[in-house]
Amino acid sequence: MKEKKGFFQRFLDVVERVGNKLPDPFLLFIGLAVMMIIVSWVFNLFHASVVHPGTGKTLEVKSLISGEGLQFILNSMIDNFTGFAPLGIVLVMMLGIGLTDKVGFLDYAIRKTILKSPPFLLTYTVVFVGIMGNLASDAANVLIPPLTALVFYKVGRHPLAGLAAGFAGAGAGFTANLMISGMDNLLAGLSTEAAAILDKTIMVTPADNWYFNIVSTLVLTVVGGLVTTKFVEPRLGKYEGEAVEEDKAEELPNAKKAFINALIAGGIFIAIIAITIFLPNSPLRSEDGKIVPSPFLSGIVPIIFFFFLVVGITFGLTAGKIRSSKDISKYMGESIKDMSSYIVLVFAIAQFTAYFSWSNLGTWVAVHGAEFLTSIHFTGIGLILAYVLFSALLNFLITSGSAKWAIEAPIFVPMFMQLGYHPAFSQAAYRIADSSTNVITPLYPYMIIVLSFMQKYDKKASIGTYISLMLPYSIAFLLTWIILLLVFYYTGIPYGPGIHPHL
Repeated sequence: MKEKKGFFQRFLDVVERVGNKLPDPFLLFIGLAVMMIIVSWVFNLFHASVVHPGTGKTLEVKSLISGEGLQFILNSMIDNFTGFAPLGIVLVMMLGIGLTDKVGFLDYAIRKTILKSPPFLLTYTVVFVGIMGNLASDAANVLIPPLTALVFYKVGRHPLAGLAAGFAGAGAGFTANLMISGMDNLLAGLSTEAAAILDKTIMVTPADNWYFNIVSTLVLTVVGGLVTTKFVEPRLGKYEGEAVEEDKAEELPNAKKAFINALIAGGIFIAIIAITIFLPNSPLRSEDGKIVPSPFLSGIVPIIFFFFLVVGITFGLTAGKIRSSKDISKYMGESIKDMSSYIVLVFAIAQFTAYFSWSNLGTWVAVHGAEFLTSIHFTGIGLILAYVLFSALLNFLITSGSAKWAIEAPIFVPMFMQLGYHPAFSQAAYRIADSSTNVITPLYPYMIIVLSFMQKYDKKASIGTYISLMLPYSIAFLLTWIILLLVFYYTGIPYGPGIHPHL
């Protein structure tokens, strides 16, 4: 007898069916770009404008159906594509990761190390690793999902569940961490500038949300694990797809020796980087000797690339998979070939996001939406919760966390300060909203790359499949974070060293 599905599972089925009726992602974003052209013309026709809260400059909504707009469309098309930041990150990361995969290192490492972990901890470990991965910034969204999918596949669990758990940690849990990351410094600087509008003596430091982030990391790890086992895996059922990975490492007589040598080489590489960081006047530290921010953090993607390059080449040489320099470029080429569909989709995404930014429609929506919230006249914690929901929804239009905070902070930080709220508390509210909905907005740059990873295991997977898979995590993370925000608020637990909700 077929088990009866609950309301939420039926809802996700509807989401998947509706989503899968959407056009191919490439055509979808081409359609959105065309729509943006028309909308910009309509707004310009009615002389829509907005005052940027940070600069005080009046920005008119510019029409893409104009001489200036046509010039922008033609002259920027190539730059929009080649300058799309996630594209470079994805391709560079896949050059390194792809090499280690093609020579058999990842397959061997998973079977001999990760798979030995207790099965009941595997799901939670995957989510935790995803959350901690934001130390590598956006690179975590490229590195973690395919690895966690492969882990689940190798232990006989549905690979899409592993992919979803890893991506939920890396994407929806992006702002949490046990350590202070580059995002803490970036947001704190913007918060300090916004606070200076009313009080130049207030400074928000990178550690001001640290305690809240530590608790968030631990709690979200549990929540993400429960969502995976209670909602995602039951809905996916048993994986019955075709075999995806071959046991490449098992066929190599020197696999064990190659693995040990690769670990030694990787350890030496990490040691060199660590020693370089702590050298006096290290080029990997900032001018004032800090690690956050520093050239080390800003250059984390190339460092990770070289790490995988060292590991992959060492394994390949020892195992006999690499016999000449031509083999290295061949394996890298094969990994990029697997990314061809992503590269095509990026072209369309890049045009749409560029049109949205150039026309000033993004700023118009953000500012006027914020002004609407101020007109509601909330004075207590209800205003903060309304703001969280507003920022969560705004993430569907502007996905860059720093860009959105640069627009919102000059409005909301001074406004909340006038109501007695500390800027670091406002910043914490913003972070949970921005992070939790990352994985369900179609504009998230890594949606397409994760969708391509999904299609490796399910050829029919489409946007609807993706959204129905990630929606439970987004809802659960947002609700959990709101509860945590309220717990800290009402119990008096500091959000960071000496940081409480009220000034």
